[in-house]
Amino acid sequence: MVTEDGAGVGVGADAVSDADTDVRATAGAGPRLPRVRGFAEWPVSGAPKEEGKALRRRVPRAAHAEFDLDASRPDAVTAVEESGRGRIPGLTPIRVGRMSATPFAFLRGSAGLMAYDLARTPMTRITAQICGDAHAANFGLYGDARGGLVIDLNDFDETVDGPWEWDLKRLAASLVLAGREAGADEDTCRQAAYGAVGAYRRTMRLLATLPVLDAWNAIADEELVSHTDAHDLLGTLERVSEKARANTSGRFAAKSTEPTPEGGRRFVDAAPVLRRVPDAEAAVVAASLEQYVTTLPEDRLPLLARHAVHDVAFRIVGTGSVGARSYVVLLLDHRGEPLVLQVKETRGSALVPHLASAGFETPAVEHEGRRVVLGQKRMQVVSDILLGWTTVDGRPFQVRQFRNRKGSVDPTALTADQVDDYGRMTGALLARAHSHSADPRLIAGYCGKNEELDEAVASFAVAYADRTEADHAELVTAVRTGRIAAEVGV
Repeated sequence: MVTEDGAGVGVGADAVSDADTDVRATAGAGPRLPRVRGFAEWPVSGAPKEEGKALRRRVPRAAHAEFDLDASRPDAVTAVEESGRGRIPGLTPIRVGRMSATPFAFLRGSAGLMAYDLARTPMTRITAQICGDAHAANFGLYGDARGGLVIDLNDFDETVDGPWEWDLKRLAASLVLAGREAGADEDTCRQAAYGAVGAYRRTMRLLATLPVLDAWNAIADEELVSHTDAHDLLGTLERVSEKARANTSGRFAAKSTEPTPEGGRRFVDAAPVLRRVPDAEAAVVAASLEQYVTTLPEDRLPLLARHAVHDVAFRIVGTGSVGARSYVVLLLDHRGEPLVLQVKETRGSALVPHLASAGFETPAVEHEGRRVVLGQKRMQVVSDILLGWTTVDGRPFQVRQFRNRKGSVDPTALTADQVDDYGRMTGALLARAHSHSADPRLIAGYCGKNEELDEAVASFAVAYADRTEADHAELVTAVRTGRIAAEVGV
């Protein structure tokens, strides 16, 4: 038996130790079966829910309201400068410009600084595969293999095995900031954070009660609105869905490419966001796709084999990712229909040094692109069917479809009566994602039935939003005085 990433789970002779060969049934009651590594023992022992409850004595739920600045905390500008190391120098002013736009934008680009702060807050030490950057703008729609739309977390550059609370607190703080930017009053902003935590807690309780197979795919997208009582979001979700369906490789190629004399197509410069690259650089990127296809399931290969590579361009993306190397690769099928792949550099997770300082084990990473891809697959119910990884000039990259019917809700543009609905929806999605790698019974046992955790994390979220606004103000001052370069409006 082979796992998703190709590692055996142990059914061969050398995978079962002598101690693992005790029989599973007595004589006459069934076959003599060895214990198999990777599976639970039967009958199942332990009481995860009770273990979760017991953790409250060591880490009271009310303690999650705590947020105290560490004396050695780097100032905001230093943190931004440090996070720019290793990026393309000419693009870092664009990143700084985007982060300086608003406090919410600053939070989006400062996952490492928040991880520094979170490493000094109370933790249960329960870990899950976490997004690492679960702010309110990192949820959205994307296409599945059959043309449908899925809503889920959709950015995993920072994903690691880490404390579930870090994702939840980052989401809650981002909702307060997004609400403030949208013009909502302070009670509404706090309620959005409070509602997100409550939805996370209730969803985890629901998942803990279901059979494992049912829980794995529970809360289908069409049930999200009713599950989270987010009916005020319906109109917004419908509009976003309509735009997402049109957000395809074909549409992007129609706007960003032109015909070639040979009958193919090539990208057209649209500086500074999209630019053509020298032939040698394009050839290196294209050649890296040979490694990429080896990371895909074999049933995907005939699909790609019916496409030919036509051109490569460099394209700036995101806020936190600006300055990383990112390419778009144009492929055409026999009819000239386009498929665009994004080949995006994957840096080490900004959370890793702070996990280590908090006493968590941080195993060596084989390939940063592989880390991102496997982390994404562990958290999403459905993932891009062409998700893989490769290496370009010695640097790790992830590869995925570009403009795969992606759409997102802008949390800073929501009305006051939608902000808390959006908070509940994203909280439920985050719980579903965490439950794929952490036992929901354990987390649900800790979170409990009452609203103590909701109150605590909402209080933390307001305090952290205040701190982020101060950090943002420091960055704006540094830009204005010339301490750090910024290119605004790009």
